[in-house]
Parts: sequence; C-alpha cells; structure tokens
Amino acid sequence: MITRRAIALAIGLAAAGSGPASAHTEYQAFVRENSGRAVSCALCHVHSDGPDGTAHGQIGGLSAAEMTRLNRARAAFEPGQPVDSPILNGFGNALVERLGKKRILELRLRPELLAEELGDEDDLDDDGISDAREYLDGTHPLMKSDGAPWLLFKNNFRRFGFHMLMIAVATLATLYGLFCLLRGFAVSAEQSAKEREEGVVG
Repeated sequence: MITRRAIALAIGLAAAGSGPASAHTEYQAFVRENSGRAVSCALCHVHSDGPDGTAHGQIGGLSAAEMTRLNRARAAFEPGQPVDSPILNGFGNALVERLGKKRILELRLRPELLAEELGDEDDLDDDGISDAREYLDGTHPLMKSDGAPWLLFKNNFRRFGFHMLMIAVATLATLYGLFCLLRGFAVSAEQSAKEREEGVVG
C-alpha cells in the first residue's frame, strides 16, 4: 500500500527533476574556503545534511501541505515575494525572498558576490553583525552567540555599555560603603579597647 510519505517523496523527486532541489553546495564550499570554518547545510537549510532525504526538514519527510509550501517557495523567481519553504531556515527563506530564486541560481557561479547583494542592513539574529558579514565569516546568521568574538564584544559593549558602567559604579559604591562600615567597626573597637585600658589604669 502506498503511504502518504511515499507519495510526498515521489512528488519531491519529480519536482527535483524539473529544477534544482539539492542544496547549492557552491555557497557552502565558498564559505568554508573563505572563513576556514566547517559549515554544514544548516547555514541555509533546516536539516544539516541538506534537503535530500526523509528526515524532518528534508523533501522526503514533507507532508502534502509542506510540499505545497515548498513548490510555492521554489516558484519565487523574482525578489520581494513571500517565501516560507519548509526545507529552508529563516536565513535561507530570507535569501530567496530578498534576491529571488533566479538570482540565487545565478550567483552559484560567483558565490562571493552574495554578500554584496545582501548589503549590510539585514541582521536576522540582531547580534549587531550583518547577515552578509556572517555569511563571509562562516558564522550562523540566526544564532546570537555565533559571531566573530571581537565584533560580538564590541557590539554588545556599544549596546550595553551604559548599563555596564552603571553596574561598575554601583559595585564600586557598594565596596566603598562596605569598606567604610568595616573601618567604622575597627575604629569603634579601638575606641572601646582604649576606654577599657584607661578605666583599668584609673
């Protein structure tokens, strides 16, 4: 008996024959070479092994509704069309939505130009590092904690520097107050000891 998953896989394979379905490894290869980091398909795809297979986020594991979403996303050849592909993550969908499927396919021959096409405005994970820079650096555009350490520090300091300064001032004030309190206890103890000595002598 033919299962719904088998039908979805058959549809997916048929769609693959009519156009590019696999991950565009040219981008992955460029990022690896440019950044020196090991980058998987999870840079743009839901599954780290890419779209081909039967696991979650792969074509063979899609439901009928997800196949409809996939085909709609794959038809977004021009930029500006809403894209919600079940095999792409937020960055992958944003790429197709911003550039269009046609331009994504063209740039496979010059993957280094993708960063220029993206520009410096988009920052999906809001870590202060543009998606284009993260693409070049091989860091994940959807993970706040994944970025060039110095850039993350600099951006976080710029964003939260005032708060850090206030925390430092409050800490110093607390330490000074504690010092004064202990000093007061010490002076009081010395005074009491002196008074006892004078009382004994008198």
